[in-house]
Amino acid sequence: MTPDESLNVLGGPLSPCSTAPLTGFFRDGHCNTCDADRGSHTVCAVMTAEFLAFSKYVGNDLSTPHPEFEFPGLKPGDRWCLCAARFLQAHDEGCAPRVDLSATHLRALEIVPLSVLENYAERTG
Repeated sequence: MTPDESLNVLGGPLSPCSTAPLTGFFRDGHCNTCDADRGSHTVCAVMTAEFLAFSKYVGNDLSTPHPEFEFPGLKPGDRWCLCAARFLQAHDEGCAPRVDLSATHLRALEIVPLSVLENYAERTG
């Protein structure tokens, strides 16, 4: 599998999302994707307690460690390449996490409008 071109939703080069914990469909620290990534793990999200509880409630427990899969479990503040559809669902339910636009892959826009992502843009400075 070869990743698609590494571009972010702003049209620039895709920035890293997280290496601790190591994230991404390719486990390369970036929200890279390809056609084999059926979940479109393209949104670089900053976890919150509210979002982690929501994700667990809808059947995707991201907070429980699974050492057998080298997954440490996520906690608030961790950055993670989230499935675009799950992000949009969380937005619709009022509990979407912040996102790093520079680390969110361009293909996220196939599912989530840029205006929605911009509403959750991580604020710096």
